[in-house]
Order: sequence, then C-alpha cells, then structure tokens
Amino acid sequence: MAVTTKATIASFGGKLLKCSHNASTTSCEMAFNLYLPPQATLNPLRKVPLLIYLAGLTCTPDNGTEKGFFQHAASQNGIAVLYPDTSPRGLNVQGEDDSYDFGTGAGFYVDATREPWSKGYNMYSYITAELPQTVFSNFDQVDGSRVSIFGHSMGGHGALTLFLKNPGKYRSVSAFAPIANPSNCDWGRKAFGGYFGADDKAKWAEHDATELVKKWEGEPLDVLIDVGTSDNFYKQGQLLPEKLEEAAQGKGEVKVRWQEGYDHSYFTMASFADDHVNHAARYLLG
Repeated sequence: MAVTTKATIASFGGKLLKCSHNASTTSCEMAFNLYLPPQATLNPLRKVPLLIYLAGLTCTPDNGTEKGFFQHAASQNGIAVLYPDTSPRGLNVQGEDDSYDFGTGAGFYVDATREPWSKGYNMYSYITAELPQTVFSNFDQVDGSRVSIFGHSMGGHGALTLFLKNPGKYRSVSAFAPIANPSNCDWGRKAFGGYFGADDKAKWAEHDATELVKKWEGEPLDVLIDVGTSDNFYKQGQLLPEKLEEAAQGKGEVKVRWQEGYDHSYFTMASFADDHVNHAARYLLG
C-alpha cells in the first residue's frame, strides 16, 4: 500500500498532494490527489475528516482538483478531500479506448462481472475499500472514522449508489447533475450492459440509485443535488433526477435544486462548491 507523492502544491493554506500507488483491485498503477487542509498541515497531530469526490466521464483526479474549487470550503472547515481516478488505465483491454463513455475514464464505480472487464474494472471495490485504506494507512492526519462522499455526473451516480449500498459507511452524500437512474438512460445502459451483461437486470438495479433508494431502511435521508436548467445532458434524458426524487418519497429529504441557466460543466460545480462541502461538514464535524 505504499504511496508515491509526485507533487505538493500550496492551496488555500493547505497542501494538495498528487499521488499514485499500485492497486490490486484494478491491476494497475492508480493516480489520486489528496487535499490536506491547513488544520492538518500546520498540526500533524490533528485528525481531519475526509470528503471523497467522484468525478464524471473522461475525468482524471486533476479535473475536480483544478476546476471544482472544493478546497476553499474544505480549508475553512478543516476537511481533507480525496480525488480518485475514474477507471483503471493502461490495462490494454480490447475496446477500452473506443469511446468516451465506456472503458477508460468511464468505470462507473462498479465491479464488472463480464469478461474481459472483470479483470481490472473494479472501481466499486477500489473506491469503497482499497483506496481509502491506502490513504488512512499512509496519511495519519486523515480520520478514517469520519468520511463523506459526493460527485458529479457519473461520479454523482457513484456517490449516491455507494452511499445507499453501504449504510453507515459515509456520513453524508451530495451530487452535481448525477446519472440518477442509469438503467433507463443511454449512458447507463451502455455501461451496465458492457460491465454486467445486457440480461442481468438484477445487477443493474444493485447500482442504480433510483432502485436502491426504494429499499432504503436507514436513517432519514438528507441528500443535496444540484442540476442546471441549461444542462444539455439533462435535456437528453441522461440524468433523470426526478426519477430519484420520486422514488425517495417517504425516505427523508432528497432535494433537487434546479439552478437557472447553469449547465453540466465545472463552472456550475465551482459556483455551488461551498454548499456541497458545507453540507458534508455538518455531518463530518457535528
């Protein structure tokens, strides 16, 4: 579980670390970025909670780091932010680089059951187990008992499903423009069909937030979701947040905030970044 730190960058009073490690779940070297707020860098004995950001299609750990502006509120609240990659890279699986929405950069935060993808496309196990264990064992400042999760688009799907599949593992969840009902959109059907097989609809449902929330029996939900009214992917039927909102009736609050004029880009995330970090802070610091 050794980690190589390739760069250290000052950011909002803290330090952004660009790291890599050899991952067994994905059978390759994986990059990740870790932001340590000033509360951790100035006092190495202080433990800070962790907020995991899951990125969308085609992204690397650098996209959210450089354009999400999550470090601003994270530094104010004393929260570390972990930026994983979105898939294994360089496995040389035939077809993994043929399209932007399947394979490289499009792991969909699932463990593939269909060959040849099952040999390395195991992002669910990587994000829920191997990566956080690696971070906690290499960075003593990060408190493994206080973890929240959020994400964008494919990463919003990942954050919601990981939260719903693991009650108690994460203290909170939020999402920007999530793929909220992947079983019923083109992106999700392509990914699930490829990773699980077209006929294994039961497996699809295990990784569909709209299906998972129907079975939620934990504490009342408090989920923050932002979607822009000018989001072209919403207009194309790729996101379907209203399906999640409808399925969550009686399960607590799943709040979709419709942001007038905003699109699917990082400009939208940067505009509401503080809201999402502060949402997590209420649970991580309370």
